[in-house]
Order: sequence, then C-alpha cells, then structure tokens
Amino acid sequence: MAYRVTFIPGDGTGPEIAEATRRVLEATGVKFDWDIQEAGIDVFEKEGTPLPDRVVESLIKNKVGIKGPVTTPVGTGFRSVNVTLRQKLDLYCCLRPCRTYEGVRTRYDNIDLVIVRENTEDLYAGIEYEKGSDGARAIIDTVKAHGGREIRPDSGISIKPISVAGTERIVRFAFDYARQSGRKKVTSVHKANIMKFSDGLWLEVSRQVAKEFPEIEFEDRIVDNMCMQLVQKPELYDVIVLPNLYGDILSDLCAGLIGGLGVAPGANIGTIGALFEPTHGSAPKYKGLNKVNPVAMMLSGVMMLEHLGERDAAKKMKTAIADVIREGKDVTYDLKPRPDDPTAVGTSQMADAIIKKMKG
Repeated sequence: MAYRVTFIPGDGTGPEIAEATRRVLEATGVKFDWDIQEAGIDVFEKEGTPLPDRVVESLIKNKVGIKGPVTTPVGTGFRSVNVTLRQKLDLYCCLRPCRTYEGVRTRYDNIDLVIVRENTEDLYAGIEYEKGSDGARAIIDTVKAHGGREIRPDSGISIKPISVAGTERIVRFAFDYARQSGRKKVTSVHKANIMKFSDGLWLEVSRQVAKEFPEIEFEDRIVDNMCMQLVQKPELYDVIVLPNLYGDILSDLCAGLIGGLGVAPGANIGTIGALFEPTHGSAPKYKGLNKVNPVAMMLSGVMMLEHLGERDAAKKMKTAIADVIREGKDVTYDLKPRPDDPTAVGTSQMADAIIKKMKG
C-alpha cells in the first residue's frame, strides 16, 4: 500500500530540490501517493495568502508531509509559512540531526549530535505589538503599573511565553528520542541566570523530567556558554534541547560545524503529524538554474522514511547519499573542494547519481 504524503514543493529553488528528492524517495522502492500542495510567495501573488487552508487540511488528513523551502520576507510582507504551519498543526518539536559526511568541507570531524528545539512558544510564538499600537501602549502601561519599569513609548514589543506544559513535552521528547536512539546524554540550554521566570521555569522543568530517565546523563548549559562549548569541543554533546529562539540559532551553528545548511535536514513533529523539510532557505536567486544542493531535503526524506517505519529504505537512501558525497564526483558546486570547479553537476544530476547508487 502506498503512503499518502502531503508534498509541498515550496518556492525559489524549492521545486527543484523537491523534485530531486521525490525521485530519490521513489527509487527506494517505497510506494507514495503524493498529495501535491502549493505554498509560498508564488501562491501569495496569486491568491493573497502564502498558505491556503487546503495545505493545512491536507497535512491534518495525511498526518505526514515533506516540504521544500519557502521564502519569508524580512521585516515586511506575509508571516512565515513555517511558523504558521508549526502553530496551526501544533508541530511542537523541531528535530535537527547534525552529523559530518566525508567529502563535505568542514573544520570538524565525527560530529554527531541532535538539536531538539521547542517550536511553539518563546519569542518565536509570534506575539508581537507594533510600536505605537494600542497593544504596545497597553503593555507599556501594564508593566509600569505592576513592575515599576519604564519601557520607551516608541518600542516594538515581543512576548516570550514559556509554559510548564510546553517545556515538559519537548524535554520529554528529547529524552524519549535519546532512549530510542541509544544516545547517552541530554543537555538543556537556557538563560536562567538572567530570565528567571521564563528560562528559569524551563530549567526547573528540565530537571524534573530528567529524573524520569536515570540511565541518561543530564546537564544544563547557559546559552552563550553553550555556543562556545560547541565551537571548542562539540564531541562532548549528544542530544541538545532548547527553547525556540535559542534552538533556531544553535541549529544553524551546529549546521556550520558539519559544513553548512546544505547538509542539514529537519523535521517538525507534533501530536497530529510530522512535516519534514530542509533547514535552509529558498535561495531565489538560483531559481531555475538546476544548481543548488538537494542533500538537506533528501536527508529530511530519510527522516521521513524512518518516521514511517521504513528503516531499511532509509538506510539505503542515506548510504547512497553519503557514498556520492564521499566520492565527490557527481556533486553540486558547494560540495566540491572549490565552488568554481567545472566538474560540478546540477541538482537533478546529483539525484541521478544517488538513484544509481541505490540500484547498485
């Protein structure tokens, strides 16, 4: 029986890497019934929304999806499609494995760690008030009345909610993941020395949940120290669980350790389903050039296969990707020793090479 999967090509270079990933997934032998749904800036220009209701309805019905990157305007324009999907579908966990692949340029060897990022709370919950708005003025007045603190009247304001329930479920996810994956340690990241009632709550709940998993080592790190630790001695870390904003920042830092976002997959997992996607952006300047690296989305496809229980197919696909990268012949320009290497291949040609590997 074929798996019914929501397939969102995305925009910019998204459709190219999505098509390459689709072909490789199908080459594993697993059967898919793709429910193709368009989202992103192209849809916004046609329909006035980057995320039509039908996309969300498809994901709710199918409970699993894979998505190419989608453009998020900076400062103005529509709200992030990614953030909206996470909130509407309660995809509370962003799971981002980071491991080195032989053949990828990086200063580090043998990196193998996992970022578990809370997806729905913290500053990325999207609770904001524009400067001069009624909401901003109300909050400024409330803070003055109840806290005796003055906020400048020309301030834009964001609210950072961190709840017991939200923290408990993401920390428990991190420990369950560690237990199921045979990993040995979970590190909880925070800024509880300064933000005692939000990050302090995060740390307190992390410690409580850790007691339920005595076989797994637990530690905590202040976020700025964690950044230094990851640069100096990343080999000391295994599963790292973080609130939303810190998780966003440190997942990119960890991608830098392994050679960049081009080899960094991701999954957003919740109570009603899971959505798999690369962690990089849509790179619209390369749209239609058949040039960009499809590995991050392909590895996200590997994660999807694992989620579906197709572990043999996942292993076959992951091995083929690693082999092609290691050999370094049929890879895109960013995976060559020099980006101007004339032997670099295009997105679709790299997919062809991976499919050939899987077929033996």
